[in-house]
Amino acid sequence: MARSRSSSTGWRYLNPAYYLKRPKRLALLFIVFVCATLVFWDRHTLVTEHQEEVSKLNEEVTRLQNMLEELKSEKGVSVGKMNPKAKGSDTTKKIDVLDDPISVQRRERVKNAMIHAWSSYEKFAWGHDELQPQTKNGVDSFGGLGATLIDSLDTLYIMGLDEQFQRAREWVANSLDFNKNYDASVFETTIRVVGGLLSAYDLSGDKVFLEKAKDIADRLLPAWNTPSRIPHNVINLAHGNAHNFVWAGGDSILADSGTEQLEFIALSQRTGDPKYQQTVESVIIQLIKTFPDDGLLPIYINPNKGTASSSTITFGAMGDSFYEYLLKVWIQGNKTAAVKHYREMWETSMKGLLTLIRKTTPSSFTYISEKMGSSLIDKMDELACFAPGMIALGASGYGPDDSQKFLSLAEELAWTCYNFYQSTPTKLAGENYFFNSGQDMSVGTSWNILRPETVESLFYLWRLTGNKTYQEWGWNIFEAFEKNSRIESGYVGLKDVNTGVKDNMMQSFFLAETLKYFYLLYSPSSVIPLDEWVFNTEAHPLKIVPRSGQRENFEGSDEQKKLIVRSRARKEGRFGDD
Repeated sequence: MARSRSSSTGWRYLNPAYYLKRPKRLALLFIVFVCATLVFWDRHTLVTEHQEEVSKLNEEVTRLQNMLEELKSEKGVSVGKMNPKAKGSDTTKKIDVLDDPISVQRRERVKNAMIHAWSSYEKFAWGHDELQPQTKNGVDSFGGLGATLIDSLDTLYIMGLDEQFQRAREWVANSLDFNKNYDASVFETTIRVVGGLLSAYDLSGDKVFLEKAKDIADRLLPAWNTPSRIPHNVINLAHGNAHNFVWAGGDSILADSGTEQLEFIALSQRTGDPKYQQTVESVIIQLIKTFPDDGLLPIYINPNKGTASSSTITFGAMGDSFYEYLLKVWIQGNKTAAVKHYREMWETSMKGLLTLIRKTTPSSFTYISEKMGSSLIDKMDELACFAPGMIALGASGYGPDDSQKFLSLAEELAWTCYNFYQSTPTKLAGENYFFNSGQDMSVGTSWNILRPETVESLFYLWRLTGNKTYQEWGWNIFEAFEKNSRIESGYVGLKDVNTGVKDNMMQSFFLAETLKYFYLLYSPSSVIPLDEWVFNTEAHPLKIVPRSGQRENFEGSDEQKKLIVRSRARKEGRFGDD
């Protein structure tokens, strides 16, 4: 009976009448029900939110994995880790680096500097060659060819400044006119205008740039009509009359005569017309006849005889880019047999360069001296600070021992060039430096005109070694430009790096070279990869196109006539082929 009574008592709690007679117990039951419902609902909500978060995280992981796979699959681009102790690394191995937060920040700062420089030019000097920021007006330093605009095209494109690029493109298409009664420098017009237009074409595929490049190149060609095919360095764009600078005594200048090969060879490749390449390679054919055993040529050449005149030997002003182009034509030709003689000439010149290397006391800064006759001159131009980058770029073409030797030399020279900046009160370099026993270095000509050469070398060394020290040096230089050269209406040079007194010129190469190299110094190596592009001496990247043999088949090569340039993530400037 007890079991039966207990069962009966238990079932009564399920009878609603039991609770109707006992209100307090009904209320308690209601409270228990509400609390249980809330607990259940809260747990359900938490589970749902957790599932949503996990889903978002999974999507982000998938996105990052896809980006990683995309980077791995890019032609010529592998994903690797930077080696912070890369000094002395084997430059035959490609070093690839990814982004990091500091580089992203710095790249954005450089981009903002470009926007400031460009918008100032656009506002105060549109269509003119260069901006005078202090007086807020434009000047035509190069005959009114829109030098800053053309020089900036590829920088705008690489930085993803699409609206600015399109406005510049419209000016080129509708307003750029080369039919001017103006005596133009063949060298400056080639590296800035021909180079800038070809680079814009290679990057964008827009044929308006190619047509304009062909137009100006055709106007320059008569300069090579000399007995030796060594060009005159000045030509009238409207009439084709060519001559040399009076101050050069009738001679042609080495750098001005041997720094058109990249651009004119590229133009032949893009148009299928061999005349441009044949014209500029006639210079090399002439020079190789009497090329000296040490590969060092004086800065003056007789255009009638094709032989060097007695004058200074230097890797600075008027000599520099001749040696640069010997190496870069070899790279442009994809290092094939057709361009082997360029590499051989360059290596000969590097043997000669080693005879010019000296060290200061007491700090042992390595520098490249100049030579007059048999005497060395303890002077080095800031212009010669392109050499560390050039040497590093060419080091991988040697065997292991020589490769290491030249890379170490490049690193030592870069340290000297960095100290050109660090040794002045403004932390900006002067135009040249002298070296005296026991006193290391002293600034000679003390102006700074926003030159890019040291930053250029830091870019190459960072790309080729992965050593972030070069990024830090570059950032110190960038901050010095920001502090001393930035004004409300653009950027200016300094009349004196010791006092900081400003000049009134924003050089076109500041936008073409200095800011571009700064930007690339903080960009991944997939942005303008060095195995797919070669920079001219004005920092205009040209697409590398293989050359099959000594006699080019310009009509039959699709690769030479059609460049396929695909873009990914334009705002970050990544370019490469899938």
